[in-house]
Amino acid sequence: MLVNLCSGLAGRQIQVDLVLVKDRSECLQDLPGSVQIIRLGTRHTFSSIFSLAAYIRRERPAAILAAKDRAGRTAIAARFLSGAPVRIVFRLGTTLSAALEGKFAWRKYLWYLPMRWIYPRADGIVAVSHGVAEDLAKITRMHLDRFSVIPNPVITPEMTERASEDPEHPWLKSRDVPIVIGMGRLTRQKDFPTLLRAFSIVRREIPSRLIILGEGGDRSILEALADTLGIGEDVDFPGFARNPYSYLQRADLFVLSSAWEGSPNSLTEALALGTSVVSTDCPSGPREILQEGRIAPLVAVGDFEALGKAMMEILRNPPDSECLRKAAEAYTAEESSRRYLDLLLGSVEESVQERTLAC
Repeated sequence: MLVNLCSGLAGRQIQVDLVLVKDRSECLQDLPGSVQIIRLGTRHTFSSIFSLAAYIRRERPAAILAAKDRAGRTAIAARFLSGAPVRIVFRLGTTLSAALEGKFAWRKYLWYLPMRWIYPRADGIVAVSHGVAEDLAKITRMHLDRFSVIPNPVITPEMTERASEDPEHPWLKSRDVPIVIGMGRLTRQKDFPTLLRAFSIVRREIPSRLIILGEGGDRSILEALADTLGIGEDVDFPGFARNPYSYLQRADLFVLSSAWEGSPNSLTEALALGTSVVSTDCPSGPREILQEGRIAPLVAVGDFEALGKAMMEILRNPPDSECLRKAAEAYTAEESSRRYLDLLLGSVEESVQERTLAC
């Protein structure tokens, strides 16, 4: 999403620096040539405070977009050390209270307390959905109107072009049975065990196959569960896909089984490509994206029986693809970058071409 946003800002004749603590993402190769990559040379976000302060003093950017909570805390400290009047905007992409559900009360307290002191010092705070904004307002005890809800920059012309490429997976070339896609890091958040259990129900009624894209620490657990459920031969974990859009374009159904989100990009991507979807009603994002369930079914988190039933209903009676595409229209990189730019520059347009933004 940051690569899409950087591209959108650069397309508006803005000088964009992408300031990195880590640079292992394969998505970096998709950046336009005009975006300058700044490597801080540190191993952890908090340890980059002095390097970031030096960058601010040297480059004097007009604004900094801090993409996560730790990055926001670091940016506030670096601005103080630099003495420069740079605007700082936070971006929060997940429902934090849901992510910390089940943790000890003292751990939540130690996480929330600094937020109540630091977040009011930001010049703007972006939440990727109304659910995330409401969650942050409760955590920080700030008024809801301090948060700006800006849809993620999901839809790009490049996405549509790449979706037309030939898929790498043989199951998507033969298409002898319906193909279901899941996508995301193989971690607790995405709750792929629920998807596997739901798929085992579907497969008893409808011959089909499931592809789960992504890498993560739960791979061996998920593969073992698929074998235990007797669906191992019809489930594949191909790992990270450079072009997930060719998978989504040709799938019969995309399923989001997450326990929590902020605004799930994979769900929006599937809709934008006209692919049928089913989602858990997790906090936050799916209910907003799917318009309270009018666009596609929403089921309770962890309810694999309800998820399996919803999957079968959609496979048997797929919705109109054009209606799905229209539901994702607000998530274009062009519109998102425009709204980010207004917030980053305080809606000041003069001499915009000469100003630098740091992400």
